[in-house]
Amino acid sequence: MTRPFTGWHMAAIMISFFGLILAVNIIMARYAIGTFGGVVVENSYVASQRYNGWLKDAAAQKALGWHAVPRVDARGRLHIVATDASGQQLDARVIVVARHPLGRVPDQRIALHRTATDHIADQALRSGRWLLHIELISAGHQARFEDEVQA
Repeated sequence: MTRPFTGWHMAAIMISFFGLILAVNIIMARYAIGTFGGVVVENSYVASQRYNGWLKDAAAQKALGWHAVPRVDARGRLHIVATDASGQQLDARVIVVARHPLGRVPDQRIALHRTATDHIADQALRSGRWLLHIELISAGHQARFEDEVQA
């Protein structure tokens, strides 16, 4: 004997369905809030006033033609190959700050020493994904790059 499908059955189905959607939304919102601080710039008005200056700096950097290519070797040490517009190794001071993408680990300033082909970190990076802020300084000019590596 089958029981008839009643309004109570439909109500239970609807409540279960929307309850599941609500639970998933709450879980996803908690993860989103817990992993992103929400601050891109401290003051958006001040950032907007500096925007044209940033464009000018970016054009000057592009005109230099410098490049910074990072990689991580098998021992976990960071290598930076800095080249000029002709592809030759750039005689530059290289400053690198490694930032964890989710901000859970403090930023690390990485000490590098120069070799015949590149700049190599003195110590290995902790394992994981890192956002690198690379600054090259040479002959009164500077260029800034951002890149990502997996250690």
